[in-house]
Amino acid sequence: MKSAFATLIVLGALPLAALRLDAHHSFNAMYDEKKTIALQGTITKVEWMNPHARFWIDAKDADGKTTNWEVELGSPNGLIKGGYTRSVLQTGDSITVDGWPAKDNSKIAAAGTLTLASGQVLKSDPHWGPAEGMKK
Repeated sequence: MKSAFATLIVLGALPLAALRLDAHHSFNAMYDEKKTIALQGTITKVEWMNPHARFWIDAKDADGKTTNWEVELGSPNGLIKGGYTRSVLQTGDSITVDGWPAKDNSKIAAAGTLTLASGQVLKSDPHWGPAEGMKK
């Protein structure tokens, strides 16, 4: 009886485990690929960890109000393959981000391209973002 109950518990938990594996959101689930956003500001924080690297910037809106935005990049491994290093984005650096806003209008964006103060342009991980790339 205990074996049958344990088997039932395990079989019941398998679909839940599969849902958790799928919890890592897809681009289209979170971001609006039909809209683009351009942010210009100063990096306030950088996190370089899986599943996606991210950074935060203080950017001014059209009214001059400063807002802190979270900008999501691709995976650290994909970024490294694309030429990024852990030190390419530093707190205090000026940056321009072209990307896609969150569907829920929160202050979150997915990065498409980053333009550093030096003029260097970096693309986000090619496996992260809409299939068509930046629409500009």
